[in-house]
Amino acid sequence: MYNNELKFSLWCDFVERSFLEGEFGELIANNVINAATSNPSIFQAAFLGSPAYAEDKAKLQGKSAKEMYEALAISDIQLAAKKLLNSYKKGDDGFISIEVDPFLCDDTEATVEEGKRLFKAIGYPNVMIKVPATEAGFSAMEALLSEGINVNATLVFSDTQTKECLKAFGSANKTLVEKGVKKLPQAVISIFVSRFDRKLDAELAKIDFVTSRVGIMNAMRCYELIQNAKLPNVRTLFASTGVKGDKLSPDYYIKELFLENSINTAPLATIKAFIASSKACKPIELRSDWIENFFHSVEANGIDMNVVCDELMDEGLRAFKEAFVEILNELK
Repeated sequence: MYNNELKFSLWCDFVERSFLEGEFGELIANNVINAATSNPSIFQAAFLGSPAYAEDKAKLQGKSAKEMYEALAISDIQLAAKKLLNSYKKGDDGFISIEVDPFLCDDTEATVEEGKRLFKAIGYPNVMIKVPATEAGFSAMEALLSEGINVNATLVFSDTQTKECLKAFGSANKTLVEKGVKKLPQAVISIFVSRFDRKLDAELAKIDFVTSRVGIMNAMRCYELIQNAKLPNVRTLFASTGVKGDKLSPDYYIKELFLENSINTAPLATIKAFIASSKACKPIELRSDWIENFFHSVEANGIDMNVVCDELMDEGLRAFKEAFVEILNELK
């Protein structure tokens, strides 16, 4: 764990074969990161842009595009899981996440089936199955966690989604306790951050409203819900914390969300920027009244956060689907 006192972790939001075989192990050994995540967009960049997969692709000729995708993804996830296994055994996170087919986002049964199949195929206990926070996804999260499978609830933008995730995980925990399970599987709720600011800052700047804050305040609002729920196996994961452009410091969204019992999953360059300057980083004070007053002001200025959250969710799902389609088209 990057900061044991705060129980604050850094997870690397990047997976690629040559990285996993090299620098990844060094970052774990140096206590910089203690877990990693993947998604269709990350695999798209890796599988279509890196020469490290040429040999595997050649061996997989004759398979369907999705079979090829899964073979490549499972191989990378197994490699990451193996390197993180000691961290996991020590109770220091040690997870690697893999997302179900994004086209299953509205099908609970198919999501559960694929999640169970991927978890079994990978064969490591420190794998998290990523499930989008849709209506069907909430039921799938509960079912998977109830089966003892670690879950990463992804594409969470709103407090409403956060509450539904907590309800699903709370129900799963009850089922597990009734079964007599002593060690609960772990879950994270991935709150997306920077996409709010990229969407709203230009509009807010026109009315002289503070910029680069909506994502952070929204994340804090969701974080507070998770903390107050006191589910022992559920933590907040701040996602989408990379910075685009040079207006903000590269590690802005890590420093501004340096909160107790939380995780920040970020691109490698963002993590390195934070490590280089983290001595000046102090824990953030969470004030409920500040958060609520902030959003009253946002709404008073004509921003409907419910609409914004819904749009960001639709955009996030669409981006993952498009990345998935591009991978499959290239692998045909």
